[in-house]
Amino acid sequence: MKIARIGAARLSAALLLAALPGLPVFAGVQMAHAASTEPDQPADMLVPPTSASDFTAAQLDSVLAGSWRAEANRARDVYRHPKATLQFFGVRPDQTVVEITPGGGWYSEILAPLLHDNGHYIAAVAASSRDGEARRDDSALHRKFAADAAHYGNARIVEFDPKAPVFGAPASADRVLTFRNVHNWVMADTAPAMFKAFFAVLRPGGVLGVVDHRADDAASLDTVKQSGYLPTRYVVKLATEAGFTLDESSEINANPKDTKNYPKGVWTLPPTLTLGEQDRAKYIAIGESDRMTLRFVKPAAQAGETH
Repeated sequence: MKIARIGAARLSAALLLAALPGLPVFAGVQMAHAASTEPDQPADMLVPPTSASDFTAAQLDSVLAGSWRAEANRARDVYRHPKATLQFFGVRPDQTVVEITPGGGWYSEILAPLLHDNGHYIAAVAASSRDGEARRDDSALHRKFAADAAHYGNARIVEFDPKAPVFGAPASADRVLTFRNVHNWVMADTAPAMFKAFFAVLRPGGVLGVVDHRADDAASLDTVKQSGYLPTRYVVKLATEAGFTLDESSEINANPKDTKNYPKGVWTLPPTLTLGEQDRAKYIAIGESDRMTLRFVKPAAQAGETH
């Protein structure tokens, strides 16, 4: 892979040592470095020890600069803030990450290469009741993965039934991530089942990361759910009723220019621009939607609890 990074074995050792109870991250990385350094290597060539988060940040920088990323996707980084978002969700290169409904693979271009050597990237796509757009996205995702084994060769695509979703073995994932999808499930009345399935596939202590279009705080679900926007409190309700705890919210993906009152809902704005040339400059100036960014945690297992 053409990603500037430390060796896979050394990275894995550093991250694992950093996670050991009672072992400081600094010391863990020192130990990993010492284990991989030749005895006669000059002292001035040693790489300064760093933290697991710094390793991840460096890998994210390399992936985001990757030549395999589509230029149109790269242009949206200014709106989607992928590095800050993935860091907020605590994503690391040695994790098992399930992305729900990745569409054409905007985040796949980042996550699959990031997890290629030391982790596992799983793209979960709906197996039935797909409309034309969803079918095109799934087909594009398969083509993307098949065409570039160097970056996507270890990625997996799994299909799920939207009415009875299963994303993998219970407690098998470190992170479940979904970007701008909850509003679709709310409109299809499948959202509660989806959140319960997220809870099932995550290990205790695992994280659910959600980004979606944010309605005004005073808005009711009934008045906005066809617009693509959702009240934050409703998304929190879906997650907490499934068993999650809200750990933290972030303004990483906020956009104060978004007035949320458009003829065709959120799809009036980029990247969809449903109205075509009508007021195009106005909507481009606004940019992409104002979005909530929520981090939920599956509580740690209680004594005697099995998974």
